[in-house]
Amino acid sequence: MSLKGKKQSFKIQRGDLENTSMVDFEIELDEGMVVLDCIHKIQHEEQADLAVRWNCKAGKCGSCSAEINGKPKLMCMTRMSDVVSETPENSPIEILTMIAFPLIKDLVTDVSWNYEVAQKIKPINGPEEMNWEFNQMEADRVQHFRECIECFLCQNTCHVLRDHELFDDFAGPRNLVRLAQFEMHPLDTEDRIPEIKKEFGIEYCNITKCCTEVCPAGINITDDAIIPLKERVVDRYYDPIKMVWRKITGKKLRT
Repeated sequence: MSLKGKKQSFKIQRGDLENTSMVDFEIELDEGMVVLDCIHKIQHEEQADLAVRWNCKAGKCGSCSAEINGKPKLMCMTRMSDVVSETPENSPIEILTMIAFPLIKDLVTDVSWNYEVAQKIKPINGPEEMNWEFNQMEADRVQHFRECIECFLCQNTCHVLRDHELFDDFAGPRNLVRLAQFEMHPLDTEDRIPEIKKEFGIEYCNITKCCTEVCPAGINITDDAIIPLKERVVDRYYDPIKMVWRKITGKKLRT
């Protein structure tokens, strides 16, 4: 389907935390456009003060996260040809900001909470001597988590944060990926399991896999990060054999 010359209507969120509304726009499309191109065209032709966060326009910085027709996506990586084909004829394309986070203006949200939580995570505590080695498989597993671009689409779609707003009790998928990255590092000796259970609230996650589905970096958040962390928590606190052993030896868990 050719988009060149096609008139397309949009409903775009505008306003701040106190006064927000959906505003109608219409522009002429061109071949090869992505959603971010449309936002820039609206800025250039109609609303120069339309606020949007973006940087690389290559799916690497994670800045332009939004909800496009209700689906959390990167605007720079969402082709208009796909959006138009999924949108009913004569219906506008709706673009909203990530609703899980406080709105600053228009399509820009305050995502600073994510970084505040990240600062509470203990960094890697490795050996001081340089006589260590680990195999490529171990390196690849950790490197996979480092592909995160911190778009926070996983945080936005997580029902624990989005619907229940448990920001004080749950770290969210992105920060659980960071914890998995440190916990699974072959040289790390730090013990974060008590914090993963209590402070970061991993037990709130019920494995819906919605975070994995929206990840533009292709990280299998649920299977590769969250479930292994859950297994470590269960092994530490709920393994019946270890519970009996602790009762016999009198040793207590670090809480």
